[in-house]
Amino acid sequence: MSSSSTLMRAILVKQPGGADQLYLGQAEKPEPKCNEILVKIHCFALNRMDIVQREGHYPLPPEAGPILGVEFAGVVVGTGANAQRFKPGDRVFGLAYGGAYAQFIAVDEGSVHLLGSLTMEMGSSLLECWYTAYQAVTLIGDLKAGEDILIHAASGGVGTAAIQLAKNAGARRIFVTAGSPEKLEYCRRVGATHPINYREQSFKEVVLQETNGRGVDVICDYLLASYFGDNVDSLAKDGRMSLQGAMGGPVAEQVNLLPILFKRLRIEGSTLRSRSLEYQSKLSEAFDRNVLPDIESGKLLWHIDRVFGWEDIQEAHRLMEAASFTGKIVVRVTD
Repeated sequence: MSSSSTLMRAILVKQPGGADQLYLGQAEKPEPKCNEILVKIHCFALNRMDIVQREGHYPLPPEAGPILGVEFAGVVVGTGANAQRFKPGDRVFGLAYGGAYAQFIAVDEGSVHLLGSLTMEMGSSLLECWYTAYQAVTLIGDLKAGEDILIHAASGGVGTAAIQLAKNAGARRIFVTAGSPEKLEYCRRVGATHPINYREQSFKEVVLQETNGRGVDVICDYLLASYFGDNVDSLAKDGRMSLQGAMGGPVAEQVNLLPILFKRLRIEGSTLRSRSLEYQSKLSEAFDRNVLPDIESGKLLWHIDRVFGWEDIQEAHRLMEAASFTGKIVVRVTD
């Protein structure tokens, strides 16, 4: 039996299933390893992968434990023997392989940023979305000034980031898909030029009509199977598509793959959580250099839809599942 000093409160999962399987319980308090810091968490943010993991379907990387959550903000309370970048008392935000639904987290210091002028709520909600969007738009998509881009599921956190990164890169047309007039208006406010209601319109038809049959240069997709065929048809010659999720299922049937050959398309899949610590550290440096200053100055906009207390974690997950929000959902950790 562990002593009370080695335990912490955490959101746990009784058994794989729905939101009602989440509860506030106790877990082992982590100890920081050599290059790690120990952070007392004030806030964490929700991501769709949390739902998939809660249901027991997420292929966890070996670094992840059973506690959900990858985004957090808090205060450094301890450091490993070789950790040098931060000291106790520093206010930080970071991205982990897991374990953020808790009072404490031990994380490599290369995965953490100083909070600066940002609030705990805002800091906790940034990294998974902005890293994913930067990877999709800039690293994989290689979007250039004057090119056209299509961003699916655009009213969420990743979409909010991707729209603005595309605008900053000088995209000519920014097509986005979402499922309601309110979400489309939100996308327009953050920089989309061609909002498409996927419930009422075919995004492929709109894209091809607006580009005179040429198609877009880059697609950022999170649906996978359900959109794959129309995405291929919507890409221009030498187009690039980044696949970041599978909300529309994993198996595409009766899809014509010949355009991939004839249009010389480049299609790349990626999940940020499966990336190495070295890769994520380089992404962190690029974020610090190219994105964070514009967030801090207000040039890049950010939106938190709701902030919950962690005793209401089931309600927070249900909101995420209903997709009736824009931007991010944040949870406060209390003693």
